[in-house]
Amino acid sequence: MRIATWNINSVRTRVTRAVDVLHSHDLDVLCLQETKVADDKFPTQDFVDAGYHVACHGLNQWNGVAIISRDPLSDIQTSFPEQPGFAKDPDKPQKLEARALGARIRGVEIWSLYVPNGREITDRHYDYKLQFLYSLSRYAHARAQSKLLLVGDFNIAPRDEDVWDMEAFRGKTHVTEPERAAFQMLEEAGLEEVTRRYTEKQRYTYFDYKGMRFQKNEGMRIDFQLASAPLARTVRGAQVDLVERAGDKTSDHAPLIADFDLPDFDSVR
Repeated sequence: MRIATWNINSVRTRVTRAVDVLHSHDLDVLCLQETKVADDKFPTQDFVDAGYHVACHGLNQWNGVAIISRDPLSDIQTSFPEQPGFAKDPDKPQKLEARALGARIRGVEIWSLYVPNGREITDRHYDYKLQFLYSLSRYAHARAQSKLLLVGDFNIAPRDEDVWDMEAFRGKTHVTEPERAAFQMLEEAGLEEVTRRYTEKQRYTYFDYKGMRFQKNEGMRIDFQLASAPLARTVRGAQVDLVERAGDKTSDHAPLIADFDLPDFDSVR
């Protein structure tokens, strides 16, 4: 079972590229983030025509997540327990954003996640980011003995080597100790990041459009696939699709792909 996660940075702008990624890698599942579209405008038919099933969760032109699957999806959820909401005004209702989408595919519970950016350390969005991760880790702990996979853009670089220059990030989000501790809580909940060991030479998954970061190999590793122990044992390989990132008018993120040795769908129905 080949599963990819990709912050596509607008699915309507890059739907043709997404279909090409599905076919070029022979993907079973593609989890998307930052689709930036409400559900009624999601380009579902393009994926259906390519032979895939679609689940999407988008409320407006911001955020948005989707799961594209060769096999049918069931038990679709658009939030996880205790997922926090957000509004700029603390006195207004803190509504849930379109940042999480879960579904069961071939016996695996898969979540496409777009973790809040955090913006600035002094911003309320930073606290929102941490609360989002704390709630996610509690859910992961409760589900850690099942086949659970959390993938997406986590907006955290857990290690110093996950950014091209730590000095450039001093005092900024993505590398602070609270954020890294929150990511570690997911691992302590019983999850393992399963792509890093196969992709040390393809270190980064995100390259800013500015400053020719991709051409200079000045990137960040902020996209991950976190699997529970029963699922992590089945991983056989992973890759970062830097060819896609090098393409014309592509996303600033690269697809992150992992191979899981799982039974055929017919054997688990």
